[in-house]
Amino acid sequence: MDTKRTQPQDEAVDLSDQERNEAIDRLYDVALDPERYETLLDVWESAVRPLRAHADFSAPRLLDDPMIAGHFYRAGEFLDRVDLSTQADEVHSILAPFGKVSAFVLDSSLAVKAANSAASERLALDESSKLSDLAVNADDIEAIGKTVRSLLTGSEQDTAVLRVRSLEKGHFVVLRLQRCQTADGAPLILAASSEVGWPEGFNDILRRAFSLSGAEADVVQGLVECCSVSDIAAQRGRSVDTVRAQVKSILSKTETRSQVELIRLALSVMDMANLTLDTQVEPRLVSQGYATLASRDFQTLTAPDGRRVDYLVLGDPKGKPLLFLPLDYGLVRWTASAEAEAEKRGWRVIVPVRSGYGMSTSLPKRASYDDAQVQDTLQILAAEKVKSCPILSLGSDSFYAVQLARLHPERFTAIVCCAGVLPMTLREQFERMEKWHRFILAGAKYTPHLVPFMVKAGFLLARKIGKHGFINAVYGNSPADVETFEEPEVFEAMVTGSEVALSKTHSAHDAFSRAILGRQNGDWSADVDALKGKTPVTFINGAHDPQVPRETLQDFQRQHDWIDYRVYEDAGQLIFFRHWRDVLEVLDPLVK
Repeated sequence: MDTKRTQPQDEAVDLSDQERNEAIDRLYDVALDPERYETLLDVWESAVRPLRAHADFSAPRLLDDPMIAGHFYRAGEFLDRVDLSTQADEVHSILAPFGKVSAFVLDSSLAVKAANSAASERLALDESSKLSDLAVNADDIEAIGKTVRSLLTGSEQDTAVLRVRSLEKGHFVVLRLQRCQTADGAPLILAASSEVGWPEGFNDILRRAFSLSGAEADVVQGLVECCSVSDIAAQRGRSVDTVRAQVKSILSKTETRSQVELIRLALSVMDMANLTLDTQVEPRLVSQGYATLASRDFQTLTAPDGRRVDYLVLGDPKGKPLLFLPLDYGLVRWTASAEAEAEKRGWRVIVPVRSGYGMSTSLPKRASYDDAQVQDTLQILAAEKVKSCPILSLGSDSFYAVQLARLHPERFTAIVCCAGVLPMTLREQFERMEKWHRFILAGAKYTPHLVPFMVKAGFLLARKIGKHGFINAVYGNSPADVETFEEPEVFEAMVTGSEVALSKTHSAHDAFSRAILGRQNGDWSADVDALKGKTPVTFINGAHDPQVPRETLQDFQRQHDWIDYRVYEDAGQLIFFRHWRDVLEVLDPLVK
């Protein structure tokens, strides 16, 4: 008889003293500095891996360590003390005096350390940018770099003024450079430009205030942005005489005597408009790219329980409907080319912004997150008067696609899942994941009570190192995904779209946690197979997906062999952004 002691399936597991102490040390490291997040991943992996070795995967052994749980709670309180909307470090405080004027800070490597909102909007600069990304002539970039190095090496002067030419509009921009330093003595260069951040909707304010025509308001904008009359004429495809006549009319309507006085008046009105906008209860409701991506207004509904529910419409607002479920990263925008193609095909792409993301109200703690997402989506489709449509989902949002089609088969004609995920029913499927995905998803399986801290710390890390750095960390072992993300249109679409998940003023970490701790964390295979013979399902996956690698995809194919699987050898989890043209071809006969 085998006398070996077996552990009951529901018995909890404790860490050794060494594992516990090391995990606690790393935990507080992360609470104080989210950039140390990856060290916690490594320590935690070695500690919890034995939990996943339990033979009966359907009844996983949970880590029930009160000391660890208590420390996670206290470390979470440390994170809560970081004000996500107003916390400013020393470098960002240098930019505080600059409002509508575009300003940014450079270090000795000519990297952008910080940029204000006007610089982000007008100059397309952020904390992942280099000086070489500044949209001015190449000769001017060289001159700026030379001047910055001169100021940093301790020249007698600590300021310099340069006149450079904008690549975007061709007009001259005045750039003032000033040497400054942080408390630790690190030298930096503050760059303030004559480019002014033009508030959304300010043209309409000018038109109403001074009875200007649309063309005249555009001319005022050009003058404020330092364009000459000839520059404005060239940009607008008008003659210089026409623009001069418009300027004369504007001076008369605004009762100003010169262009200088007109610009001063416009800036004063802008200040007043900004004060008004800053005191509004709700922020600007626009999804706006910085290069090629068109602006899209968020649409707003009120749920039966009083919550606000937002969504976007991409493509043709009056076209044939397609429901798009954008992954828990909140990737609500397509690339500019893909959105243009959707419009060309006459597609109306409806994109829900789920609760806790963007301005969609968070759910009460005890409410079912999964049920709310289904009901909110149905309400959005009803508002858009959609009787039936196919679904396109990204990543784990295949779970919500399946729930919608299972509960309302008459409403959803087909499902196409890019980087689709099916129920993870085998221990090996977690072992195969790359460590970032495994840390969160295995955590949801084995240490669910600790997941909120893990996710919150991850979101804070992304805020601190920037989305560019975070994506490269998460997808570092998937070269196909890193390469895809570096494509300019993809970068813009992902950075712009994910603003609903993480921005300077918002973090959807709580909603993210609630989603992955919902029913998708269990075995929903019966829901999937309920669609067999009723709703056609297509999976379009990359062989190098860090969450669903090739072997796991083969598991899916064996477990649910009725699904149409299409695998790309040159793609990972970002396959939609890499092969959107192929995806649209698959959808074409389905969008009606």
